[in-house]
Amino acid sequence: MSQLSQFAIDPATQPAAAAAPKLGNPAVVGLAGFGMTTLLLQFHNLGWAGVGPVIWLGFFFGGMAQLIAGYQEQKMGNNFGFSAFVSYGAFWISLAAILVAKNYNLFPVSGTDVGWFLVGWTLYTAILWIGSFKISKAMLFTFTTLLVGFILLDLEHFGAGEEMGKLAGWDLIACALGAWYMMASAIYKDLFGKDVLPVGTPLA
Repeated sequence: MSQLSQFAIDPATQPAAAAAPKLGNPAVVGLAGFGMTTLLLQFHNLGWAGVGPVIWLGFFFGGMAQLIAGYQEQKMGNNFGFSAFVSYGAFWISLAAILVAKNYNLFPVSGTDVGWFLVGWTLYTAILWIGSFKISKAMLFTFTTLLVGFILLDLEHFGAGEEMGKLAGWDLIACALGAWYMMASAIYKDLFGKDVLPVGTPLA
């Protein structure tokens, strides 16, 4: 036996490594924040609620909580969740800031300005929509309704009429509920040890 190998540690003589602690799924927070803020914004757009709750949710639940969830997804090695939660968290913070700045005349914003803001998010959403085909039917439903909602809002802001905004409101309520369905599916699967709310197999 060489002088080096006689000092090698035999793994069989070592105590078993401690099991890694169970980690929570960041998506249950990200989906909750996205769904709640999207839902409340549509309640406002349909004339059922004021804008105040939307702004505070945009800063904290849809914004900050989603950002935190996204950075936790990065630690899990999930690029889709990392990109989506961080980006849409930043979307909500940006939108809330636009509304506050507009209210106090800090940075005047026209309907067309907001329209171009939404066009940018429409293009980003289209990229993730393609990726959603590889995840689940529930994810595809959520991103399809989100993409349609952005397109309808784009049309509204470029002069197609308020009806487009109303249609977007109903469509994005379905989107928010789709996000909550996936949130509930992940929570219940962990609690009950089985698929209580199946999300469906990928289409691609």
